[in-house]
Amino acid sequence: MTMEFLTSVIQVFESTLRVSTPLLFAALGGMISERSGVINIALEGIMLIGAFCAASIAMALHSPLAGAAGAALAGILFTAFYAFFVIELKTDQIIAGTAMNMLAAGLTPFFSKILYHSNTSTPSLPMDLRFQSLPMWAVWVLLVSIWFWMVKTPSGLWVQFAGEHPEALNSAGIQVKRVRWISVLASGCLAGLGGASLSIFLSSSFTRNMTAGRGFMALAAVVFGKWKPIPTAGACLFFGLSDALQIRLQGVVLWGTEPVAVQFIQILPYLVTVLVLAGLVGRSQAPRSLGLPFS
Repeated sequence: MTMEFLTSVIQVFESTLRVSTPLLFAALGGMISERSGVINIALEGIMLIGAFCAASIAMALHSPLAGAAGAALAGILFTAFYAFFVIELKTDQIIAGTAMNMLAAGLTPFFSKILYHSNTSTPSLPMDLRFQSLPMWAVWVLLVSIWFWMVKTPSGLWVQFAGEHPEALNSAGIQVKRVRWISVLASGCLAGLGGASLSIFLSSSFTRNMTAGRGFMALAAVVFGKWKPIPTAGACLFFGLSDALQIRLQGVVLWGTEPVAVQFIQILPYLVTVLVLAGLVGRSQAPRSLGLPFS
């Protein structure tokens, strides 16, 4: 019994690390963007674009690394469109981000239909064209690198000042718009990698709307983590644990003789997200200039 319990704990831990990988990529990107003062509601759409491009390019070039690189580049290009509107044209960031999510939700099945004659999924990738564990470990190396960069380097401090005191940063001779542009593009790159880890790591293909709200969960993790790298990673693990548990609980009889309906089990990660935000809103101190355009 003890060995069975220990085996179950290890399996849940491994599953938590795996399913939290896309969340952590996207959350780190969202954190960098928001520390610079730009709300990136478009994370969901960027992940969708990254997931589709990763699966398509990995299949075309027979390389998961090429798929991941393509997803990162697609995320940067897609986010550049968003950055132009919110930084240069000073469009409302919430509205622009929502529009980008809707655009991605329409573009991915459209191109899937053109390329693969199916608007629901791309062809399944063989095992040699998928990642086995690389993204899961790479994202933690990336986390440590981002923490060191934000805390120990001048450019990392510029990003923080762009979201807290952009006027002070500007008076020091640093262009606030340039800092925000770079931050938002970095956010797109990381969210694109998050999408790639969905389609060529956790899955074997791209399926329509496969992000299933993970972009918004990543934003929730940023708020839960108070816009700091290490606590944000902890929040991603917490959400990943709820996702791993709902996978394990499907088909399990908790009481009576019938298993709990799968629909009730599948809402567990989203319910946890809502409860966490409901208890945390008002307690976390966002960057002072978050969402405010800079002139």
